Amino acid sequence: MTALPRRARLLLAAGTVGLLLPACTGEPPQLESSWASPAPVEAGGQGHQPEHRGGTLRLVARAAAGTLDPQVNYTPQYWQLFAATYDGLLAFRKVDGEGSLDVVPNLATAMPTVADGGRTYTFELRRGIRFSTGEPVTTRDVVASFRRIFTVSSPTAGTFYAGIVGADACLRKPDTCQLPGVTGDEATRRVTITLVAPDSQFTQKLAVPHASVLPADSPPHDAGTTPLPTTGPYTFSAYDPRRKLELVRNPHFSVWSADAQPEGYPDAIDYTFGLSVQAGITAVLNGDADWSYDPPPADRLPELGSEFAQNVRVNPLMAMWYLAMNTRLAPFDDVRVRQAVNLAVDRGAVAQLYGGSNVASPVCTILPPGFPGHEEHCAYSAGGTRAWTGPDLARGRELVAASGTTGRTVTLLVPDDEVSRSIGEYVRSVLADLGFAARMQPMSADLQTTYIQNTDNAVQVSLTSWYADYPAASDFLDVLFSCASFRPGSNTSINVSGYCDPETDAAMAEAKRAEQSDPGAAHAKWARIDRRVMSAAPVAPLITPKLVDVLSSRVGNYRFSRQSRLLLSQLWVQ
Repeated sequence: MTALPRRARLLLAAGTVGLLLPACTGEPPQLESSWASPAPVEAGGQGHQPEHRGGTLRLVARAAAGTLDPQVNYTPQYWQLFAATYDGLLAFRKVDGEGSLDVVPNLATAMPTVADGGRTYTFELRRGIRFSTGEPVTTRDVVASFRRIFTVSSPTAGTFYAGIVGADACLRKPDTCQLPGVTGDEATRRVTITLVAPDSQFTQKLAVPHASVLPADSPPHDAGTTPLPTTGPYTFSAYDPRRKLELVRNPHFSVWSADAQPEGYPDAIDYTFGLSVQAGITAVLNGDADWSYDPPPADRLPELGSEFAQNVRVNPLMAMWYLAMNTRLAPFDDVRVRQAVNLAVDRGAVAQLYGGSNVASPVCTILPPGFPGHEEHCAYSAGGTRAWTGPDLARGRELVAASGTTGRTVTLLVPDDEVSRSIGEYVRSVLADLGFAARMQPMSADLQTTYIQNTDNAVQVSLTSWYADYPAASDFLDVLFSCASFRPGSNTSINVSGYCDPETDAAMAEAKRAEQSDPGAAHAKWARIDRRVMSAAPVAPLITPKLVDVLSSRVGNYRFSRQSRLLLSQLWVQ
């Protein structure tokens, strides 16, 4: 992801099936040493074990992830580092498991007081917190940081924070942004944020890195490779995107909330770039590195499962891989064609091409299993069962024949990594089986996402993916399918299918209102919206992926946050 929606592609090599990794949905393989079973981390910092402090954690990755500016960078690779370096008023709890989806106070002393029908949020800023430069954190810094979201044109300025009073003017003229909806009073340490309308996900939006609090004198532009002062346990000491990124302890950090920002264990974290994915995994297994950001290639998975199971962790992700069908271009402007694709595609085959059932699961809904609002449902399955059981090519062919589009030329655009090409070739064969003159067009993974979003490029169908920014149904349904997310001629039109239904928009607005008072009822509404969108079939959901972490034998205390992934600061280093 660059300045794009929060997406990632797992560069697994294609074609391997029947992998030997232990079947796992968050349950790690058992380690033989005491490193495998760390004492539970308790709230309030009671779980910190100072005897495990020290050492240098060594990370590797195929490539760096761009700017170090936490209000600009939109990649999971660096959001993982920002979890241990930057802080906002709120944060996702830094623990493993389901608790990691909870929002807790961070630089604020408590969760905000919400008034004015959900439009006004009032915080009290903690005292005594300092940036890594030694300067104290003030309410002026908080106010300036929210203004800076707009002056640096943060990728989420126009979505997450567009509801703040004055944001519309800041979006039009970032250089003169005043943002009257955010005010601070240093005497009382009070920060007040006023919204145009209630926003049930606003606390989650305040907990992501784009809402980090930075010094008020931070540059009004992307800081690039120049590190900005931090508040968390680590600070960046050197960065060369071609070679290395170094983190050291922030000398002015002390724990104010172990839930929001626990003490780190390693004294230093070195991140080396430029190794191939194969070389990175080998370095970890040989003990020359401790962890590789890039998931292992599929041809290494049998070896990992049989010889290095104690070094492997597998966790589900809040994500979906899917086919986006352009509802405004033939032949996909006919709902019968889109439904035919949903019926004909073998989601189990796609999961095998991705790497097998231990790293991917077939899905038929937009919201992933276990996600708020998810209900098992599949209108496009052989036998019409509640869950997807298999493809129904015959019914698909009938629908295409009825649409009168048989023989039309269809071009499928896919990223050019090996696994995407493999899945793309399979989907192309399905389109051909349905009666189309189908062809596949690979494109650089760095460019494909932007290209398919721009309606000027007239993309008929594409293979793409979505990784949630935070655990809310609207982060899938509203972001990907609302009329507001469809912006013709823009490189950031996230609604790639061009689906726009005012009644669906109204239902989503109602669901968001329900979240304010009755989350259970809201989940049921989102489940109905999921079914409503899928009845129009602007997309064909394919799989939900899992993440494979490979660790060296010298690290322990593995903690996987569903929001932030592996909590690097919590690893012990021998």
